Amino acid sequence: MNYTESEIMEYIEEEDAKFIRLAFRDAFGVQKNISVMPGEIHKAFKDGIPINAKVIRGFEGSSDANLYLKPDASTLSVLPWRPDSGRVLRMFCDVCKADGTPFEADTRNILKDAVAAAQKAGIEFRFGSEMEFYLFKIDDEAKPTKIPYDEAGYMDIAPLDRGENIRRDICLTIEEMGLTPERSHHERGPGQNEIDFHYAKPIKAADQMTTFKMVVATVADRNGLYADFSPMPLSDKPGNGYHINIFAQDSEGKDVVKYAAAGILSKIKDITIFLNPTDASYNRFGCGTAPDKVNWSNEGGSELMTIDEVAGKTKVELRSPDALSNPYLAYALLIYAGLYGIENKLNLPEELEEELALLPKSRKEARAMAEKSDFVKEILPKSIIDKYLN
Repeated sequence: MNYTESEIMEYIEEEDAKFIRLAFRDAFGVQKNISVMPGEIHKAFKDGIPINAKVIRGFEGSSDANLYLKPDASTLSVLPWRPDSGRVLRMFCDVCKADGTPFEADTRNILKDAVAAAQKAGIEFRFGSEMEFYLFKIDDEAKPTKIPYDEAGYMDIAPLDRGENIRRDICLTIEEMGLTPERSHHERGPGQNEIDFHYAKPIKAADQMTTFKMVVATVADRNGLYADFSPMPLSDKPGNGYHINIFAQDSEGKDVVKYAAAGILSKIKDITIFLNPTDASYNRFGCGTAPDKVNWSNEGGSELMTIDEVAGKTKVELRSPDALSNPYLAYALLIYAGLYGIENKLNLPEELEEELALLPKSRKEARAMAEKSDFVKEILPKSIIDKYLN
């Protein structure tokens, strides 16, 4: 719901809220926040709350000493784990310059621009997500270990699956914050879990993933555990993927997602550094069912993309990204690549084609592919490109 400023002030009073967290992200999608008192909300909406740009990753190149956070009223939610008396609220913010114009390296703004480009082309995109994470025990000094919380396997149940109650707490907490998880289960690795989300519009889908990671980390910590989203937490066990389900239709309601999928396949090597930003990301490729080739099928194996017909609709799932990617940047890049495929009416290559291109084998190789990509240079600001390539 898009609240007005007066409605938010009424809500703050009704909920006895004493702090409002204004949340934003750095260039890599890591959530940051500043807390303000209720009396600062009017200033936040009118002028924004200043932050020091020079100490935020990806913002260092700003010509302004300060950038400003302007809250998005539609993202207002209560943090359920905070006290009932003196509650804490949270709103996502857009990052702006002193004159109120959007800051070009704010990846939420980059995604907004991508959505606007799609709307101009008469295309609607939606994204669903399937994100994996490990739960590890912590030691006596509250530092994370590499000891999994359980030794269960794929879709096992209690008592083997000790993460069942943790996943339940995560899902219930997320629901209290106004989001709706779709499914949850134990994954293949020991202590590995997955929670999935329905399709949502791009901005909401990205906000949802940022909220999800915060909730998982918080609930795990409250249970004396550590949540690990890294691509390869255990070198000899399955890695953590961030599978993205893609929906696209034109203004007449026609399914155009196969064209979009062809566009994404054609640009995937150019954008891999943004979907897989760490060295460990490339250790995951080819491990277990993680893809390492630019291919697709409807079999649901180790291919890069799964494309299938479900209830008369085309289901497209991209399986290469990992959970350390920035969802705002990921969805923006997938929109632009999808639009390229739609506008040029690209056809998919042959299913499981024999002569296959390979995904980059290292971060160095992925950087080189992005560096020479005109596609990337056309859609991302130099400050973001430089941060990922350097």
